Amino acid sequence: MTEVAWNPLYGVPVYPAERYASLAHRIGRLLRTDNDVLLVQAEAVVALEAVATSLARPGLSALNVVTSPYGSWFGQWLRRGGANVIDIVAQPGRPIEAVAVAVALDANPNVRALALVHAESASGILNPLPEIIALAKARGIVTIVDAVASVGGHPLEVDALGIDIAVIGPQKALGGPAGVSALSVGQNAWELILHDDAPHNSILALADLKTWADAGRDALPGTPAPLELFALEAALDRVEAEGLGQVLARHEKAAFASRAGLTALGANLWVPAEQGSNLVTTVSLPSGMEATPIIGFAARLGVEFTPGVGTGSSHLVRINHTGARATFQAVLANIVAYGAALRQAGLPADIGTASEAVANAYSD
Repeated sequence: MTEVAWNPLYGVPVYPAERYASLAHRIGRLLRTDNDVLLVQAEAVVALEAVATSLARPGLSALNVVTSPYGSWFGQWLRRGGANVIDIVAQPGRPIEAVAVAVALDANPNVRALALVHAESASGILNPLPEIIALAKARGIVTIVDAVASVGGHPLEVDALGIDIAVIGPQKALGGPAGVSALSVGQNAWELILHDDAPHNSILALADLKTWADAGRDALPGTPAPLELFALEAALDRVEAEGLGQVLARHEKAAFASRAGLTALGANLWVPAEQGSNLVTTVSLPSGMEATPIIGFAARLGVEFTPGVGTGSSHLVRINHTGARATFQAVLANIVAYGAALRQAGLPADIGTASEAVANAYSD
């Protein structure tokens, strides 16, 4: 490995310029893409806003799938740039139906871009990505996919699916840092981005990062954040050592075991397994029960549950099995804690049977 120099002004090693290109290449392999891979020195929401800002302009018509606050924000950013945005909004906390997207596309033949979130960490749902991308491709529409919560947890074959822009954050299934993100951009997307009035000289300007990519990726624009970049390298090292296929399988197993254990407890799963994320399993609480005491009781056992996010999600509890938590031990702790919380609230819960269901799921 190349020896790194230290910057005496801030006391951390300088990230070697020759390794920027390697980082981009490694992320490209992870996404199964030959498209340009760009690094954004900020949390992934900034990369998403950069995509919207770089695409948006008067005369652009975009279909925006809204299944959480993230989709709503993306539509707002597009409108801010003058784009005509058609929001297609799913039922609160639910995935979108591909047929609804098809109807909206047929009704709006001038649409040139389509945006959606793949897996929603806010509600634990999974949108039907392959079907929706196929609908857009058949119409020559540029697709933008927020894959921040799905990369590493669900298969993401960017080139095989035909995704034009995919935005990822390494802080979830990949177990990496939150302060740096990446995106892949294909030729069709660049043709839409690089218009005469495309923004420049901004962290939100993808055109500037295109210049970086074309120049060989030997130095990032702005002041590098070396600790985040070293942390991203370490996360990619771990993923590559384990193997992406095994990382995906580990998340799939954790989701399957979580649902088996919760079902054995009598919990009401928010969506069927085929509509659920491999990173978070969401349960709908019994009528009259609040999320706060369930979450608080689990916390006293050292287990972290979180409430649902967004409209209509106040009765939801999210059970996390993401990244390092996608293991038998973590899943079992989640199920035992949830069962104990139900008992504490005066509801029946057969923790032994639920624990056995988790063990059986892992032993298969």
